[in-house]
Amino acid sequence: MWKVAMSEEIGKALQSVVERVNQASARRPQTLPAVPPRLVAVSKTKPPEMVVEAYRQGQRNFGENYVNELVDKASDPLILESCPEIKWHFIGHLQKNNVNKLLAVPNLFLVETVDSAKLADKVNSSWQRIRGASTQRLKVMVQINTSGEQSKHGLPPEETVNTVKHIVSKCAALHFLGLMTIGRYGYNLALGANPDFQMLLSRRQELCDSLKLPMEEVELSMGMSTDFEHAIEVGATNVRVGSIIFGNRDPAPSPAPSPEKTAKTVSEESAKKMQHLTVSEH
Repeated sequence: MWKVAMSEEIGKALQSVVERVNQASARRPQTLPAVPPRLVAVSKTKPPEMVVEAYRQGQRNFGENYVNELVDKASDPLILESCPEIKWHFIGHLQKNNVNKLLAVPNLFLVETVDSAKLADKVNSSWQRIRGASTQRLKVMVQINTSGEQSKHGLPPEETVNTVKHIVSKCAALHFLGLMTIGRYGYNLALGANPDFQMLLSRRQELCDSLKLPMEEVELSMGMSTDFEHAIEVGATNVRVGSIIFGNRDPAPSPAPSPEKTAKTVSEESAKKMQHLTVSEH
């Protein structure tokens, strides 16, 4: 019964999002490159059964934020058997010590979060080794921190051209696909166009002018569940949507407190009670 309900819910939600993507795409100005938007279903914290159900409904591109979760999910027997044409996107922060683990993921399609020339070099050398005799290049995007928030990962915008130039000229095993941003959460569109999206658009223009790249060959990954339609309207070619397809994310389990911390908390509470009693006696 749970599976039937899940199937219906995911099917309806996915159909609704696909329709909204198509409608937003139809509203784009003719001046923008005519690249159909790619919908990436973000399956972070969701079980393999949900991925399989979305796949059965026609979805092919899926995104994950954590390397270990992607490794486990992409290697799950159910997904390997049921989703032969799945395309995995890595959309979380990538540390150099996790590169080899990530690149071994079956059906890895795109790494969206390369945020330095050094990381690009590491991904390039690892992919050269992993692919062996194959000439297939790994698709990557360069992540830009368009909002300037310290809590966000990504390249400072002014380093965009030099970093992409490095990838294009020095990383032969990589295929530079475009630029990606997360942007500031909760922007009010009543104030006008999202400045993070506008920043990414201007950096693409600068990049194409500097490196003589065709605009339609530099994709833009921007927009999530709350703003993907606006992102598409202004030029996004890749949107990352999770909660309105799969429901709100399941919270990660909190680590159990250490015995020392528990003892400290108990002793602090006891001290407070004793203090309260002492104060009350006066």
